[in-house]
Amino acid sequence: MEENGAVTVYNGSVITDAKKNPYSIKVGLTQMLRGGAILEVIDARQAKIAEEAGASCIMVSEPPSGGGGISRMPDPSLVKEIKRAVSVPVLARVRVGHFVEAQILEAIDVDYIDESEVLAPADEDHFINKHNFGVPFVCGCRNLGEALRRVREGAAMIRTQGEIVARGCIAETVRNVRSVMGEIRILNNMDEDEVFAFAKKIAAPYDLVVQAKQMGRLPVVLFAGGGIVTPADAALMMQLGCDGVFIGNEVFDCDDPYKRVRGIMQAVRHYNDPQVLVESSSGLEDSMAELNLNEPRIEQFGRGSE
Repeated sequence: MEENGAVTVYNGSVITDAKKNPYSIKVGLTQMLRGGAILEVIDARQAKIAEEAGASCIMVSEPPSGGGGISRMPDPSLVKEIKRAVSVPVLARVRVGHFVEAQILEAIDVDYIDESEVLAPADEDHFINKHNFGVPFVCGCRNLGEALRRVREGAAMIRTQGEIVARGCIAETVRNVRSVMGEIRILNNMDEDEVFAFAKKIAAPYDLVVQAKQMGRLPVVLFAGGGIVTPADAALMMQLGCDGVFIGNEVFDCDDPYKRVRGIMQAVRHYNDPQVLVESSSGLEDSMAELNLNEPRIEQFGRGSE
């Protein structure tokens, strides 16, 4: 199952070009981020704050325009500027199915690419064939079947989907993390002859379902993203079984963003230590007040997922 510490999912005959784009290496590169946080930034100043606070990776996004419209990959010049400003790995988003945006980002040596549902989709029916790229890809999911389908396409990291609008609501993220973890627990308790039917039920590749059962987890690292704005939120995701978290740009909307980001980083690394969580959560209430929900959202808790 493992080669030099990197999980190997495919044999050479399945990968588009195993010698040029070895999948095990890309999986190993994402495993280097395990136990850390990926922080979304919109400029070099925020990137430097994130790096100083302990972010394991920087995710570059375009500054909000306020006029709506189609959301696309960040400007390559912005990505280059941020890469020059920090020494940690840099990640950038592309639209679902837009392999040319991915080619552009790979050409400027971005470290990771997120094929993100947060952006407007470019192809409603097809995802990028991520085996054609040397850079590791991140993809979102809402359940185990969706996660394993993205792994089959070449995703080296899975990110649970969550709240897209920056409101600090973590409920959707929790629901999707519990969905993935719950289905893995069900799979672990199955007899071998039940796995075929289960793979068909969740519309996932049988060999990857078998591997998930043998490993007791996804064959790649699992991060949580969406609505995570406090140290407690981050620690919750880690205690639910995630390998790390994505932090949205809304954490910079306060007087002391370094303190808040640093508190979240400490919570990710010491998520089982209540004393560290107390210290990292103290003194942040005022700066996070605007992220609290003030409208009823109970009706949304019953929504189904794919």
